[in-house]
Amino acid sequence: MDLKYLLVILALPVVGVLGFAIKAYIGKIQLSSAEAKSQKIIQDGIKEAEAKRKELLIEAKDQILNERNLFEKEMRDRRQELQSLEKRYSQREESLEKREEQYKRKEKILQIREQENQEKEEELQKEFERYRKELERIANLTTKEAKSLLLKNLENEVKFESQKIINKIEEEAKLTADKKGKEIVISAIQRSASDYTSESTITTVSLPSDDMKGRIIGREGRNIRTLENLTGVDMIIDDTPEVVVISGFDPIRREIAKVSLERLIQDGRIHPAIIEEVVKKVTADIEKNMFEEGERAAFELGIPGFSKDALLSIGKLKYRTSYGQNVLSHSREVANLAGIMAGELKLDVGLAKRAGLLHDIGKGLDSEGEGAHAIVGAEMARKFGENKSVENIIASHHNDREPESFEAILIQIADTISASRPGARRESINTYIKRLENLESIAAGFKGVEKCFAIQAGREVRVIVENQIINDEKAEGMARDIANKIESELKYPGIVKVTVIRETRVIDYAR
Repeated sequence: MDLKYLLVILALPVVGVLGFAIKAYIGKIQLSSAEAKSQKIIQDGIKEAEAKRKELLIEAKDQILNERNLFEKEMRDRRQELQSLEKRYSQREESLEKREEQYKRKEKILQIREQENQEKEEELQKEFERYRKELERIANLTTKEAKSLLLKNLENEVKFESQKIINKIEEEAKLTADKKGKEIVISAIQRSASDYTSESTITTVSLPSDDMKGRIIGREGRNIRTLENLTGVDMIIDDTPEVVVISGFDPIRREIAKVSLERLIQDGRIHPAIIEEVVKKVTADIEKNMFEEGERAAFELGIPGFSKDALLSIGKLKYRTSYGQNVLSHSREVANLAGIMAGELKLDVGLAKRAGLLHDIGKGLDSEGEGAHAIVGAEMARKFGENKSVENIIASHHNDREPESFEAILIQIADTISASRPGARRESINTYIKRLENLESIAAGFKGVEKCFAIQAGREVRVIVENQIINDEKAEGMARDIANKIESELKYPGIVKVTVIRETRVIDYAR
């Protein structure tokens, strides 16, 4: 056993060396085979790349050849086009040269003809001069004298004939215009229907019972005095059962007093604080009503585009009278008449109606200011944004300015028709109201006057002054000065009482 183990041990190194040698030989053989394969792969790659290069080179040459052929073809086309253009230009140039030669020949012919015409004209002028001199010798007149005589005879003849034609046209126009004018005016009057209710200077308020009279008068008359002072009217409470009479020349004041009294009676609470509150609210309501009246008048006449101030001023005319005639009713009638006549005459109907409604707008002011109401009204219309045509019509409807349009003449005619109808106006009322307005105007002209009212049919002027400016002594002097000025400037029947009221109010609040 030991020998066997010894042999095995000795054989192991030999086997290991032999195995290594065999492994090394096998590795060498495999390496050689790998090198051979790699060389083959490289050679195959080189051959393939060379073949690819040749293929690409051939394709590039083909593409270059195709591009070259296309370029040469394009160049040939361009050359042919240029040759064609050159040929056309050459032909056009030859044509222009031929035309130029023709024009030169024509110009030469024209010059020859012009010269011939000039020679003929000179010959004709010589002949004309010879004949003119022969005519002057025969007629014993120069050309200038003959021309003047001929023109004078012709002028006289034309004047005579034209005057005959003008006279004939004028006669026909007068007959036709007179007839047509009457027809238009009569038609306008027939188509315009208006009421003629005259305004008075008093208003009555019915009471639920006679006991209400005492409450209206108040303790020591303070209620009725407050109402009269705030509204500027005179309230008469007499033995007439269940009636209070409100007297005043200004319809707006009477309306405010009437509505205020009716509301106080309905409310039942009547004392100075409530009276002042109600009068203030009624005044605002009356102003709103005036604006609505202006809107209604404009709408019924079909006249759009008035400003708010214009509509308010139109509405104020409802509470104004002229010689007893309601100014708003009169203005609406004038607008209707003027519009109808303008339509018949083919004039501007809208302008005629607009100016007709606004023509007496100057009468709506509390005081007319400087100038006649037509001039004041024209100035108001300008402030309301109306155009110059409307302004001129308003200013010229009483010939304070020259009328500038046919519509202005129509307004004058319509105004006269409306004012001159039987029963339309009363002279005495207007004179009476004018006197009351003058009384108030004189009193209002003094410094420190807050309000002034002419009451009791012009027998009293009630003046309310500012207590911060006018003291008791000045109040006495003011009453004397107002009375003296009324005596010197106005004519009036009887006497006029001047009452200056200076009121002191102390207000505090309990919180």
